[in-house]
Amino acid sequence: QVQLVESGGGLVQAGGSLRLSCAAAGLTLSSYVMGWFRQAPGKEREFLGAIHWSSSRTYYANSVTGRFIISRDNAKNTVYLQMNSLKPEDTAVYYCASKMFSSSWAAATGYGSRGQGTQVTVSS
Repeated sequence: QVQLVESGGGLVQAGGSLRLSCAAAGLTLSSYVMGWFRQAPGKEREFLGAIHWSSSRTYYANSVTGRFIISRDNAKNTVYLQMNSLKPEDTAVYYCASKMFSSSWAAATGYGSRGQGTQVTVSS
């Protein structure tokens, strides 16, 4: 059974940074892509980016390119989302999700299991 658990959210002032973690269990990570999403109240889910576990290749949505960085720690089965220069509009519930690697690994679609999410609030 796939289990994804996010942590690291909280309250931060605009311009600050946060690092979110997503601990994964129950899947062979080398065959997977891990993605990060967020959803703000009243808004649609937004795809932020992804990492192909075995190659560490990353892909970012235009909205976060240059501010957010996705990485992974193989020994800890954990993927990270480093968020810098945070803005109030980054306020949302952030969660990770997984999908099997394929040629369309960078697409926002195809994700299955997801975590429960962690709240990020950016104050102005």
